[in-house]
Amino acid sequence: MNREAAFAAIDIGTTKTCALVAGLGKEGDLQVLGAGVAPSRGLRKGVVVNIDETVAAIQTAVERAERSSGIKVASAHIGVAGTHIASVNNRGVVAISRPDRLITDEDVARVIESARTLSVPSNREVIHVIPRSYLVDGQDGVSNPMGMHGLRLDVEAHVVTGSTTSIQNLTKCVERLGIEVDDLVLDPLASSTAVLTEEEKETGVVMADIGGGTTQIAIFIEGAVWHTSVLPAGGNNLTNDIAIGLRTPFASAEELKLRHGHAISATIGTDERVEMASFGQEAVRTVSRRDLAEVIQARVTEMLGMVQGEIKRSGYDGLLPAGLVVTGGTANLRGIEALGREVLELPVRVGVPRGIHGVADAVDNPAYATSVGLLLWGLRHSEVNYRAKKRQPGWLDVGRRLTFWVRELLPQ
Repeated sequence: MNREAAFAAIDIGTTKTCALVAGLGKEGDLQVLGAGVAPSRGLRKGVVVNIDETVAAIQTAVERAERSSGIKVASAHIGVAGTHIASVNNRGVVAISRPDRLITDEDVARVIESARTLSVPSNREVIHVIPRSYLVDGQDGVSNPMGMHGLRLDVEAHVVTGSTTSIQNLTKCVERLGIEVDDLVLDPLASSTAVLTEEEKETGVVMADIGGGTTQIAIFIEGAVWHTSVLPAGGNNLTNDIAIGLRTPFASAEELKLRHGHAISATIGTDERVEMASFGQEAVRTVSRRDLAEVIQARVTEMLGMVQGEIKRSGYDGLLPAGLVVTGGTANLRGIEALGREVLELPVRVGVPRGIHGVADAVDNPAYATSVGLLLWGLRHSEVNYRAKKRQPGWLDVGRRLTFWVRELLPQ
């Protein structure tokens, strides 16, 4: 393995910050060389609210990843999330000016850049422009127009935008540690790269990444992303319900959820009891495990209902035969698949990161779907640099950057 060609990813979540360092194996596969995890501080629902605390969490995670890998992190792909994220589908159009009317990768780059030119408020910026499909002289359903002949090229693209200040605060936290931002990647796009199969994306599937503060949605149809959104509820809401309903400290509620939680109360015996911390003079007391499950089931049912509502709002609810893939830390909750099938009346499975080797045991868990997905995204788009978007001197210009990205995105 060429360790000099190693690259990194940092997932800055509401509850944890994870840094991974990876390289390419002899077969071109992804080898995870080191991992570092630290409790997150200074974030609320995926958005930075305290820069110093966020920087400290990132620094701890990165230092742990550097120690375990033996590699200094100089730059990284960074996940971006939060309720400030919005998306829209837009169309771009360009004329083919070559005398032979042959469509080249430069034409594809131009039409994607054309789809970027939508009306965006001054306090927002475009994060992604992802092609869904192309039209050549009105002929739709074209997945790869390069090499075809035509007079006009259209693209249907999925455009993701975010709050400029939220993005700037996030990048500032990373750059204060001397780490350059290779690219900003929307968390649900990264997670889907790690947990979804190509067949699911082609057939029609919705992925829900349930993190600590938010639930991130991505809908794929015909192999492309058609809809993304971020819902303001996550695993912390579940823990908070347990803390209030059972009158226990938040840390104790989190431990109860992880060790004894279940999403379907009917599967728990009425005589099962578990110990938990308590307020006041009574330091420890016992509680019915079924009562715990009832609190969990009510909140998870509500969250799944929010996912169902978002699917219906997207207008694609009848186009998802592959069902729901749930990932993120809350996906480890026992019984969530069965409850998901009951609420959504769709196939449901838990998404675990795929396509990784090396210290895979450390990240072979739905909680690390975004982190692994950021690495896989970096592997596919390693030449797409966030700094180039700012058109800094010495970096790739927009045209060359888009051309490379298009080549990586189109079918081989």
